[in-house]
Amino acid sequence: MSIDRSYVVEDVMRRWPATIRVFLDFRHACVGCPIATFHTIEDSCREHRTAEAPFLAALREAAAKPQEVLSPGG
Repeated sequence: MSIDRSYVVEDVMRRWPATIRVFLDFRHACVGCPIATFHTIEDSCREHRTAEAPFLAALREAAAKPQEVLSPGG
């Protein structure tokens, strides 16, 4: 499943935790923001004046990578 511009920011970060780094790299202050619970990717790009296409591409790339599994104790 591909991330779409209509997806809610918090849902994206919860489902694909690796995307959090993308939000930070693009200087979107969405991590921990209460607005992330109802703002879409489209809203976030508009608010932070980011071109949607490269942002979505970066989100999709991060989401496609295998999730790192941490073992207890390290």
